Amino acid sequence: MSDHHDDGHWSRLLVAVGAHRDRDAFESLFVQFGPRVKMFLLRTGLTEGAAEDCMQDVMVAMWRKAHLYDPGRAHVATWLFTIARNRKIDLIRRIRRPEPEDLPWGPEPDPAQADVMAMQEDSRRLADAVAQLPPAQRELIEHAFYGELTHSEIAATTGLPLGTIKSRIRLAIDRLRYAMESEIAHATSRRGDENAG
Repeated sequence: MSDHHDDGHWSRLLVAVGAHRDRDAFESLFVQFGPRVKMFLLRTGLTEGAAEDCMQDVMVAMWRKAHLYDPGRAHVATWLFTIARNRKIDLIRRIRRPEPEDLPWGPEPDPAQADVMAMQEDSRRLADAVAQLPPAQRELIEHAFYGELTHSEIAATTGLPLGTIKSRIRLAIDRLRYAMESEIAHATSRRGDENAG
């Protein structure tokens, strides 16, 4: 099915939503992209109900975040699918993370607790390391890992050449690896000092 409008048309509508809270523009965008976002979510493995909920979530985010959209950096579809990916990741995390009332009771500790703690510690280290990257590298890493974009999609979103993206991501991953290894070594020696003291 071909669009009757070009990308510029949808970009102008999204800018109008951000600048003027234009409800007609929002409705047109919803009709055009809502079903596409839902189909994308279904293809990634969500159930019909979860895909519908997630799509509604993405459309609410579009209304709220339209003022952040920069037509010079991404097509409307790319921008929306990035939000959809992030929402899906959040949804899966919520499903996998038990609510407090679902946690097992009883005196014996959950055997996986140490693994959970280690993963949380790794996540914290990674978040700290990402925060310390130069902005240009940090933005690409966030696109690649949190937005789950391919290098080509990042190029479409940022307008950067593919070679630049690949080399920046490689540099960023080297920095992250070094930062995390340094922190682990530091934490290990600190624990050794505490045990000796």
